Amino acid sequence: MILVTGATGRVGYHLMELLADAGAEATAMVRVEARGTDLPGTAVHLVASLEAPPPASVLREFDRVFLLSPAEQEQAALETVFIDALVAAGHRPHVVKVVADGFADPGVEVRFVLSHRDVALHLDATGLPVTYLAPSLYMETLLEAAGTIREEGVIRAPAGRGRVGFVAARDVAAVAARVLTSPGHEDATYVLTGPEALSYADVAERVSEVFARQVDYENQTASRARKAMLDSGLDRWAAEGRLELFEWIRQGGADTVTTTVREVTGADPQPIEDWLENARAGFTGPPPDTPPPPF
Repeated sequence: MILVTGATGRVGYHLMELLADAGAEATAMVRVEARGTDLPGTAVHLVASLEAPPPASVLREFDRVFLLSPAEQEQAALETVFIDALVAAGHRPHVVKVVADGFADPGVEVRFVLSHRDVALHLDATGLPVTYLAPSLYMETLLEAAGTIREEGVIRAPAGRGRVGFVAARDVAAVAARVLTSPGHEDATYVLTGPEALSYADVAERVSEVFARQVDYENQTASRARKAMLDSGLDRWAAEGRLELFEWIRQGGADTVTTTVREVTGADPQPIEDWLENARAGFTGPPPDTPPPPF
């Protein structure tokens, strides 16, 4: 039996779809009862949270656990509480944990990455079997630029010429589904990227091609980017974290391409042109209420 945390998020929802298609026994952990009824298929769900995990008698029912939570200031603390509950339940489930790309590099000081590194250190110390999925930035983060693309024909980011191996959330979910339903992945780390590394200028060119309109890239200063983030409603901790992330991108930290998606799933990762076409409604409709997290 598989327990899926983060089941209503960008990766978790796709994962529930894929597990249902595979006929796997999966239970979604949701904070609100109503959210569980909106999940794909006829998925079973339970109401709990990372800070208030299910009781030990329930946790012992699961031999595989997918662990994913939003990038927020309390992330490491909340995931640690949940991991400790798994250990206290007295069994050894295989944990499939989504981390930020770069988490294994001690030189990366991006706060989102540090949170995942802290959780990984704690998880490793428990001795539980674990697989780490380390995706590059999600293609879905580009939806943050939908408003300026639509209204001004521009993508703004303080990324310089840095390149990113953008990966579609569904491809990350596909890897997670395969790991959760097949043997042989314990103690592995899978760095997940799309088929190529792209600068934000490259992204603007691809958007122009797919949407048949001119879209340019504007390299923001850090101060302007910070103001735009705060004005959008992002809290200061998250805004400063994003600036750290973009500095890492500018320095070449995200310029990685792997073949792991194909190696694990047997299918090539989605190119950005296909993802943009599939996400067309998100760029032409109203902007989302809140920007998605970077990881």
